[in-house]
Amino acid sequence: MKVFMSHQQADSGLASKISAYLKLYHQIDCYLDLIDPNSSKAGDQLGDYLRNEMGKCTQLMAIVSGNTKLSWWVPWEIGIATEKDHPIATFAGDSTELPEYLRKWPYLKTNSDLDAYANATKAADRSFNLRKSQYITESSARHSSTQEFYRSIRSSLRQ
Repeated sequence: MKVFMSHQQADSGLASKISAYLKLYHQIDCYLDLIDPNSSKAGDQLGDYLRNEMGKCTQLMAIVSGNTKLSWWVPWEIGIATEKDHPIATFAGDSTELPEYLRKWPYLKTNSDLDAYANATKAADRSFNLRKSQYITESSARHSSTQEFYRSIRSSLRQ
């Protein structure tokens, strides 16, 4: 279980704090491109590299703020995660009003919301592994566990 943290460079500090919180309190690993020396690649090379890194992750969390409007990569990464049927959630770093397309997924604002996210993430991971062990195809197992993640977290967050 690993979360791809999608964010605009100006929100790197917040992304780092969220990553550290998930690791410390929930033992959930995250991928952050701010600590990756390969993030200096450009264009297609960077896209291929990020797609590969996302393939090593099971979820995506988009860190959004007023800065996100300046990023072309955050929407692209959300699109790739959607293709992979990865569970997606957003964390609003300030009082940012989410754009309509991001309201489709659960949104987080507090550490308590991160706790609910972690619980739903772990439950979805267990569900995925169980389904895979029952010889269900990986794509079917992924889809079912992703839907379970959304039901669980929306219930916890009352969204």
